[in-house]
Amino acid sequence: MQNKKRISSGFIYFFGSFGGILFGYDIGVMTGALPFLQNDWNLQNNASITGWITSSLMLGAIFGGAWAGQLSDRLGRRRMILISALVFMLGAILSSFSPNDGQYYLIIVRILLGLAVGAASALVPAYMSEMAPAHIRGRLSGINQLMIVSGMLISYIVDFLLKGLPGNIAWRLMLGLAAVPGLILFIGVLALPESPRFLIKSQKVDEARQVLSYIRKPDEIDAELKDIQSTANREKDSTKNVSWGTLFTGPYRYLVTAGIGVAAFQQFQGANAIFYYIPLIVQKATGGAATNALLWPIIQGIILVLGALFFMLIADRFNRRTLLIVGGSVMGLSFILPAILNTMISNANPMMIVIFLSVYVAFYSCTWAPLTWVLVGEIFPLAVRGRASGLASSFNWIGSFVVALVFPIMTAAMPQAVVFAIFGVICFLGVLFIRFFVPETRGRSLEEIENDSGNESKKFVSTEN
Repeated sequence: MQNKKRISSGFIYFFGSFGGILFGYDIGVMTGALPFLQNDWNLQNNASITGWITSSLMLGAIFGGAWAGQLSDRLGRRRMILISALVFMLGAILSSFSPNDGQYYLIIVRILLGLAVGAASALVPAYMSEMAPAHIRGRLSGINQLMIVSGMLISYIVDFLLKGLPGNIAWRLMLGLAAVPGLILFIGVLALPESPRFLIKSQKVDEARQVLSYIRKPDEIDAELKDIQSTANREKDSTKNVSWGTLFTGPYRYLVTAGIGVAAFQQFQGANAIFYYIPLIVQKATGGAATNALLWPIIQGIILVLGALFFMLIADRFNRRTLLIVGGSVMGLSFILPAILNTMISNANPMMIVIFLSVYVAFYSCTWAPLTWVLVGEIFPLAVRGRASGLASSFNWIGSFVVALVFPIMTAAMPQAVVFAIFGVICFLGVLFIRFFVPETRGRSLEEIENDSGNESKKFVSTEN
């Protein structure tokens, strides 16, 4: 083992989280491609097809997250990330070759692409949390969020740079270039080690020790290895009988419910309505052409990146629950206040709603956006971690799918301010869920979190936010 080439921790953390780029690019790229696609295929007045083309990615991701989470418990986190990268490249290339007026072809291909995106969204947090030391796990897991929003910003910039091309070429290039980060991810992950916790589960103790030597101080390795082995041995017998129903029974129910609930609320709060449809939101607010509003996604992308960087500074300085409660409260107000002001002020500036949406994005980017994946990565017990992470990812994508599908239909039927006010109410429901159902996990090892989950909820959840 001593003769093996050492892998730097920085390399591991960078490419371990690079799957977020895939996730982010494909979230963002349709924002700019959609207006050109609508013009090319004459879909401006077809809210249903527009919603299905946009949301089909999330429909695939619902199944991709569950599929990858389950298989990663058998095949390993690393191998499943490699498979996801290959599927992602294939889906991106097929999207760019959509036939003219091929709405249903594109929907089917984007479902395939969604399988890879959903898999990445489940696998990356699990992998990063199992590699990161407890005292900086929030910060390192926040790299995943930075990768996601960087992918979004890259896609917004690509969309903006390609907007001068003929419409039928522009949107195809926008979608096809997603294969590039997929290729980079595949090459990078080839050099990554497997998660030490998965290696322990697979009875590969020496390999697990070698991996820990890359990312831990020498005096920390034995203690952590012992903790992982103890947890793995304790749950070895129960793991053999793990099923989907197991997630909501016995000692697992509390933590699994908390993790899945946070993942679902993150999307039902409406963030992706902004990220997918901001040019159309600006168009409806101002009356201008959506294809001329592609600078707004870049502004939102910059806010997201700055928020992700800010989160990495504060991630392990404040409790997870505190950040989620504060962030969710401001997000809810940012959605509800425009509706209130519109009823109080006649002839209010229509761009007011876009400004409030920017405030929402700022707080979302440094609270709910990264912390959801931090919690998903660290809250689930080892015996069900892969399966539970996949299910949480699926619920997250169900929320994203529903929001992406119904948002254009809702805005066609009612004022935008009312639609966002509905999302604001959901934000406050999310705050209540955090307050009463989610435990504090900051600074605890994954084994400590799991050991404490056997206690009653009231004992586990600190009253201090």
